[in-house]
Formats: sequence, structure tokens, C-alpha cells
Amino acid sequence: MIYLVVVFGYLACAFAIGLYKMRSVKTQEDFMVAGRNTHWLLLVGTLICTWIGSGSLFGGAGLAFRMGFSELWMSAGAWVGIAIVYFLAPRVRRIAEFTVSDILEKRYNQWARVLGSLSIIIAYLTIAGYQFRGGGRLLNILTGLDPTIGGLITCIVTILFTASAGLVSIISIDIINGVIMTLGVIVGVPLALHAMGGWGQVVQNLPADHFTTFGSNDWVWAAGVFFPTFFLLMGEGSMYQKFFSAKNENTARKAVIGMIVGVIFLETMLCTLAVIGSSKYFNLAPFSEGGVLNKAVTETIILHLARFDLPPLAGALLIAAGVAVILSTANTFLMTPSTSIARDLYQRFINPSASDRQIVRLQRILIVVLGLLAYILASFFKSILDMAFTAYTFVGAGVTPALLAAFLWRRATPVAGAASVGAGMIVTLLITIANVAMEGTTASVRLFGIHLLPMETDYIIIPAAIASILTLIVVSLLTPPPAEAKWRPFWNK
Repeated sequence: MIYLVVVFGYLACAFAIGLYKMRSVKTQEDFMVAGRNTHWLLLVGTLICTWIGSGSLFGGAGLAFRMGFSELWMSAGAWVGIAIVYFLAPRVRRIAEFTVSDILEKRYNQWARVLGSLSIIIAYLTIAGYQFRGGGRLLNILTGLDPTIGGLITCIVTILFTASAGLVSIISIDIINGVIMTLGVIVGVPLALHAMGGWGQVVQNLPADHFTTFGSNDWVWAAGVFFPTFFLLMGEGSMYQKFFSAKNENTARKAVIGMIVGVIFLETMLCTLAVIGSSKYFNLAPFSEGGVLNKAVTETIILHLARFDLPPLAGALLIAAGVAVILSTANTFLMTPSTSIARDLYQRFINPSASDRQIVRLQRILIVVLGLLAYILASFFKSILDMAFTAYTFVGAGVTPALLAAFLWRRATPVAGAASVGAGMIVTLLITIANVAMEGTTASVRLFGIHLLPMETDYIIIPAAIASILTLIVVSLLTPPPAEAKWRPFWNK
């Protein structure tokens, strides 16, 4: 009972804040970028909560269960990406747009904007979808409810919260979410370690490769899980949208420092918690069946620990952290694609004279429609980790190379920027479609003896990013240099 009280108490608090903040939303700037008046501490909270989602709580935890501490290669990609973003954040805030697609059009052309928007919409619906799936699993562990029904309930709750006051409500609740997440793992790790019999028992119960640099894999696998988060982080539209909400450039930079400290701490603790839990359940059903680990079930290890292995109060706190992780990420990844459609497509191409009230109304409708689409999309993937890597690659290979070049390479041309986005998106889409079509069959595609399709989602980023980067470089060198007016705003000090 205590677990349900905590969950419903948290949701009641979140909705109260959303309804209160709803009164302050009068313009699209209020709804989309929180009036560009966000304090750096609030920005730290919302940036951390955006990144630490079901991809970490479920996908990363499941990978840590199966592979041990080598899972941190996946997390490390984001850490390095954040360090690079530190140097870009002030310039991003100075441009003061609404979306990443605004930047792509300003630096390149309208086609870069359209293709970038499509990549972001597809990726973020996928990310929102696996938050709903994570919520379904959480409710299943707490109540036995069918995960599909639980996912639908999570979807509806997220839609209602996000549509209430947009980014204002998200930022307001995320500082609370950050505190809950931090307390949850600080309390959870030592208690879980005690419940498993101490660190010596954990090491004894697990394969030795769980404590090595690459686990049971090699450096190619490490690169495959490192680069999706690395490229995603640097092209992550909701993060840039939150930079646009900062009071000024200094606020944006302070927030990045806080973000990297918080993300490294939380992801390391979540990985540790999953490894500790795996020491008890590594060979037990339903996590292992016939000596084979069930990929989807291993992703529930942290919530399973909270429900069945920790003292009730500590478990309830960790469950609350799980709810915070899911809701904070789900609402952000509904907010960003709805902003992209309203701002980058509708206002830019269909109705440039739309009033603030019309845009806010449209965006609320879009949040409902996109939320339901995200819920449906989640049914096409076997695991949350598969969804995560696919979504990360849509942004990481489709948007990030052109976005970074906007700030770092004056020679990048408008045609090359658009072509780069298109190349990354198309390669990712083709591989994903081929994987779905070939699932359950013995068919495969090989080139010079190398297995290409179906391709493990761990490796999709490699061909997609290569296609995007090569297209950007080659097309830029084959086309006339851009006018100074195109690159100068991105280089002003």
C-alpha cells in the first residue's frame, strides 16, 4: 500500500504545480521556453531529469544486469557530450531561438529545418513511447496490472501534465524530481548492497567479466554504445530548448556544469544498483530462462529491487524516483516534438501570422495526438534499450553533425547541411525497417562475409553517423562556400 500512496502522492503534487503554473502561460514564449527567465539551479534540475529517463532506469539498468560495469560506456558517451556542450551553451543561448530546427534553418536552409524536424519528431516519439512502456512495467511490479494497460495510463497522465502549462510546468517540477532521484539512489545502493550480503558476495555471484573494461565484448561494441548517447546529447533538441529558456549565457553555462556532475553521479549509482541486483537474480526466473537472460525482464531490475528487496520506506523512495524519472522525461519528449511541429512546420510554412494563443492551443492538441502515437509506436520494439538506441541514432546521426558544424565549421554549406541531415535519417530509417521486416526469419544480408542485416541496435549509429558526416564534408567541399551572413551569427564572441 505504501508504494501506491507514494506514487499517487507524487502525481497529485505534480498536477497541482502544473495547474498553478497554467495561469502564467499567456504567450508561445511562456509555453515553449518558459519566458526565457529560468534560474540556473532550476535549469540544472530539468536538464538532469530530461537525460535520466527510462533509457537509464530500464535500458541502462538491463545492460548493466547483463554486461556489468561495461554498461558505463553507454553513459560515458553522454558525459563527454555534455563536456563539449559546455563550450556551446553560451552561443546557443545568445542566438535565442525556440528550437534546434530554428538553428538549422538560420545556418543552412528551410530543407535542413524540415528534415531536422522530421528526425526529431520520429526520435522523440520513440523516446516518449518507451517512457510509457517503462511506466507500464512500474505499475505491473506494484499492482500486477497488465503492462500494456499500465503504459496507456502513463501515457494519459503524461499528456494531461504536459498540456497544462508546457515548459513552465516541466521546469517547475523537475527540481523536485532531481531531489527525489538523488535521495532514492543514495539510500537504495547501500541498502541493496547490505541485502545481497556485501560487495564480496556480489563479486562472487557474478561472472568475472562484469567487472572488466569491456565486459564480454570488445572495443567495437563499446564504440557502438558510446556514440549513440554522445551524438544524441550534442543534438538533443529539448536540451537546447531549455538553454533558450535560460536568463542569459552565464546561466546556461552554469547549468551545464551542474548537469555533468549530476548525470555522472546518478548514472553511476543506477549502474551500481543494477549490478548489485543482478548478483541475486542472474540465474533466477524470470530474469533467466534456460540459462539465457531475458533482455526485457532484466530491464526491470531496479524497480524489482525497490519492491521486493529493500525496506518498505526505502523501496517507496526508490519507486518515487522511478516515477519521477519516467514522468520528467516523458513530458519533455512530448513537449519538444509538439514545439517542432507548431513552430517549425505550422508557423513557419502554413500560418506565419498565427497568434500566440493559436500556437499554444495547437500545441496542446499536438501533445495529445503525439502522445497517443508514441504509445502505439512502443509496440514495435522488443525492449526499451532497442528503442533507445534507435531514437538516439535518429538525432545523433540525423541532426548532430550538421548542428555542430553550424557552430564549428564556417565552410559547411546550406546544401551540405540539409543533405547531411537527410543521409543520417534515411540510413537509420532503412536499417530500422529492415530489422523489423527480418525479425523472426533466418534471412540475413552479408557483404564480404560481414553480417550487416539484421543489425543489432547497439551498432546502428556507426553506419548512420558515417553517412551523415561524410555527406556533410563531401557536399560542402563540392559546393560554393556559404555567405558570411549565414555563419557569422554563430561565431560572434
